[in-house]
Amino acid sequence: MQVSEILKIKGHTLFTVTPEEMLSDAVIVMSEHDIGSLVVMERGRLAGMLTFREVIRVLARRQQEHRHGPTPPVAEIIVREVMNPSPAVASPEMEVNELRWLMLEHHQRYLPVMDGGLLMGVVSFHDVAKAVLEEQGFENRMLKAYIRDWPTDA
Repeated sequence: MQVSEILKIKGHTLFTVTPEEMLSDAVIVMSEHDIGSLVVMERGRLAGMLTFREVIRVLARRQQEHRHGPTPPVAEIIVREVMNPSPAVASPEMEVNELRWLMLEHHQRYLPVMDGGLLMGVVSFHDVAKAVLEEQGFENRMLKAYIRDWPTDA
């Protein structure tokens, strides 16, 4: 199974932000759409990824800083300050096993899928698990049908 097939299963809905947008606005988009990541685009090019991991890290850092003195409000943080500026990237032709390895190796639950300079979508660990389960279910049904129709030797 290739990454392009996973995108067909999940659809091509994309949510993006720019690096200069307020983090608070990005978090609202993530919450409203129940998504764990946003692709950060700048002048039509991939600039990074913003995931709930980066949001949690900045909130924890601000809380620790607050204990040692005043800190600027979280509302003043822009996406560029917390995004992953160089995420691992998948290609549409990549096989799912290579994709899983890439996600594990780079410790990323969300990967942008790029075809050259064109953003095709985002795949999550959840998308991969769902696609693999669906593929295994199909293979199981095919094997059961094959065994049921097993030819007898004459």
